[in-house]
Amino acid sequence: MNISVPRRSALAAATASLLLLAGCGGSDEAGEASTGGDRLTVVAGFYPLEWAASRVGGDQVEVSSLTAPGAEPHDLELTPQDVAGVSDADLLVYLSGFQSAVDEAAESQAGDHSWDAAEAANLSLTSGDHDHEHGEEEHSEDEHAEEEHAEEEHAEEEHAEGEESPDPHFWLDPTRLADVGDALAEQLTDLDPDGAETYAQNAASLREDLESLDQEMSEGLGACTVDTLVTSHDAFGYLADRYGLEVVGISGLSPSTEPSADQLAEISTLVRERGVTTVYTETLVDPSIAETVASEAGVQTAVLDPLEGLTDESAGDDYLAVMRANLATLQEGQSCS
Repeated sequence: MNISVPRRSALAAATASLLLLAGCGGSDEAGEASTGGDRLTVVAGFYPLEWAASRVGGDQVEVSSLTAPGAEPHDLELTPQDVAGVSDADLLVYLSGFQSAVDEAAESQAGDHSWDAAEAANLSLTSGDHDHEHGEEEHSEDEHAEEEHAEEEHAEEEHAEGEESPDPHFWLDPTRLADVGDALAEQLTDLDPDGAETYAQNAASLREDLESLDQEMSEGLGACTVDTLVTSHDAFGYLADRYGLEVVGISGLSPSTEPSADQLAEISTLVRERGVTTVYTETLVDPSIAETVASEAGVQTAVLDPLEGLTDESAGDDYLAVMRANLATLQEGQSCS
């Protein structure tokens, strides 16, 4: 049925009044909604990618993380709301092989609006790079030869079966995170060409901060009496590789992997033999296994943050602050001059 002319006039007047009110009393909320609608929406898999996306995107991007603060990201499970957020986002930023639930969402929900940071991060380390031989001097030459042969066979079997997996923890090398920031700027530019200059400038600023951090860490860890880094799990391989340390993770690449009693005893022996004075527990990971190794070896513990997520217990409010806190902890624990 057609609306009569008087009724149309009344409806128009009412609409104009509502718009006028929205433009006055509710200006802040309406303005925020309008701005939010103009910004790109980016969903990141976990904290380091969220932080990098926020730095590169700046005010032109609204960034959220699928991993809640304080949650352990390796075994993340997505809620229906999370999946819907991935589907609606302009861009999903994730790291393939790190969070299987996010990998699945990238394939099934995000389509061509997903970006895998793995290539830009150059995941050059694998689980095999963290294998170590312990207590060699206690064995005879024949025993040592037999152990070497067994280890070679095991390595060949792993390689043949494809069991060696990439080490995903690239962000603990600041230079790799800077490379991811540069590549992310290109991804955002593809979605928003008008913001190209802003994204490029923000990525350059991010790189400058990360290269300054890298310089601090190179100088701070350049002369350490103890060069073996014993941690709860294999999260610090890229940091060790960058700054000339050798990392020994008590657990594997995932903190949920529990070592055997023999492995714990072997690492405790290594700690004593190499003069390690500190075994590092981690935020977001149960410290009991690392504390057991430290107790068996008669050494102290200290907390390192693998920066997989921030909590109220974190020693800083962003990536840069926590990495500098890690540096101070390492300088003391590794006896660096």
